[in-house]
Amino acid sequence: MAAAGQSRRKRSLGCAPADRIAADKAAMLASPPVPPPIGWGHTLRLPRDHYVRLDSNDYSVHPSAVGRRVLVRADLDRVQVWCEGGLVADHVRIWARHQTISDPAHVKAAQMLRQQRFTLVPPASETEVEQRRLAEYDSALGVAEKGMAW
Repeated sequence: MAAAGQSRRKRSLGCAPADRIAADKAAMLASPPVPPPIGWGHTLRLPRDHYVRLDSNDYSVHPSAVGRRVLVRADLDRVQVWCEGGLVADHVRIWARHQTISDPAHVKAAQMLRQQRFTLVPPASETEVEQRRLAEYDSALGVAEKGMAW
């Protein structure tokens, strides 16, 4: 049974709105086979601190993606970061403001990369370089040893 407002005849329609439901449904298109994408997406180059900002919150990303282009996708529930087709961050979306959300695996990976960077030892020189006396440079440049005032 139609509601009281639906059964009254409307002059602009020429009939009651309830009488139009079947015709409207028949004129509608079928739903698409794949649901449309929803949410928010943005691409950026991941900064050195390996965090992305979304609505005043910072979400950690695996530091292996630092300096590369990443795709940040967010919906009402999740924040995901993709790099070259692979998922490098997946967080529950936080609606509080000014929060920093860190995955412990991302923090540990960043610490390991930092330690590796600072413990690098320059490779030993395998080639020996000849050392010349300074007098040979003076003679090659035509500088006289006597009478020079430095």
